[in-house]
Amino acid sequence: MANKNIAGINKIVAILVLVLPAFLLIFISTRGCEHKFKKLPDYGKAIAYSFEGVDGKKYTSSDFDDQVVLINTLQITCPDSCAISLWHLDQLVYQHIRKNKTKKLKQIKLISFVTDNNGKPVKDLSKIKKALEDNVIEYDPSIWILAKGNPEKLYDFKNNEQTLLEEGEEFYGGKAYLELMLLIDKSNHLRMVGRGKSEGEIRRMFQHVALLMKQYDKVRKTQNLENEK
Repeated sequence: MANKNIAGINKIVAILVLVLPAFLLIFISTRGCEHKFKKLPDYGKAIAYSFEGVDGKKYTSSDFDDQVVLINTLQITCPDSCAISLWHLDQLVYQHIRKNKTKKLKQIKLISFVTDNNGKPVKDLSKIKKALEDNVIEYDPSIWILAKGNPEKLYDFKNNEQTLLEEGEEFYGGKAYLELMLLIDKSNHLRMVGRGKSEGEIRRMFQHVALLMKQYDKVRKTQNLENEK
């Protein structure tokens, strides 16, 4: 009997070890980041973009009106860790969106443009699709969309004499944008840029997503109060 009790306690402890960090991340991201971050800056409107999904469906930026979109690239030659850490993107961003897709995070989409190691668009997305299906828990293509198209123009932003299209040997494929994630708001404006190779940057990106959603929630509540007057 004692052994069974000990086994049961060990099982509970193991579950808490796995679940608690994720729960704390959600709590901190959705409640605490208001105290850590100011209102997200607006870096200007993104260009109208279009692409084809892995299922052949055609998309344009207007399909994501009233959606918050996270954009990144994935490389066909090395989808798990070349320019973006697939595991951290999955665990720290996608899984939280998937688990809350009918609640507060239902208006968030992930769009991954698939390229070769030089940033050129790739037509055959089957390898990337298989990588997601093999490595991601319950991959949902309606949330995480694989894209055929050229992302370079979409990354053409400049601020404080800096450009996201910077080039150099220190970047994967010689191009900085391949390592970057973009946070695009419901009005197709750029609100944050972060590196996708770093766990800390991906975690910070998710916190900014939560902050942006909280800002939208405040606006909605304010409008509801005004309508009730």
